[in-house]
Amino acid sequence: MKIVTHSVRLQTKGYTDIVDITSQVQRVIDEAEIKEGSVLVSAIGSTTGITTVEYEPGLVNHDISHMLDKLAPYGVNYEHNKTWGDDNGAAHLRSSLIGTSQSIPFENGKLILGTWQQIVFMDFDTRPRSREIVVQVTGT
Repeated sequence: MKIVTHSVRLQTKGYTDIVDITSQVQRVIDEAEIKEGSVLVSAIGSTTGITTVEYEPGLVNHDISHMLDKLAPYGVNYEHNKTWGDDNGAAHLRSSLIGTSQSIPFENGKLILGTWQQIVFMDFDTRPRSREIVVQVTGT
């Protein structure tokens, strides 16, 4: 069994910025020279998210944000904001809903994803950020 850990860095805009990271994750698998196993994709930060979606404009530019606006809207005076004197309570709630990691299998060195399924990073914070994603490949 072999384990390879690598970091991916992104510059994001915040406010539910959604970035397709499938190719970066696949590149880490390619460089690890592991043919079969699983890859853990973990976003560093409590205002981030990792999930899979069909990365298409309607979903990415509208539908996901619209859904999250109903569940955890920006601009609400959350207790978190009162505690810390900031404005990103919604970002923390969105992160807790989506989650910050995913584990995805791969075989013959290729991710096992559906035809329209991509791995995405989400930045929910209320400002642009430099973000880190840890990609850990485990297998043989």
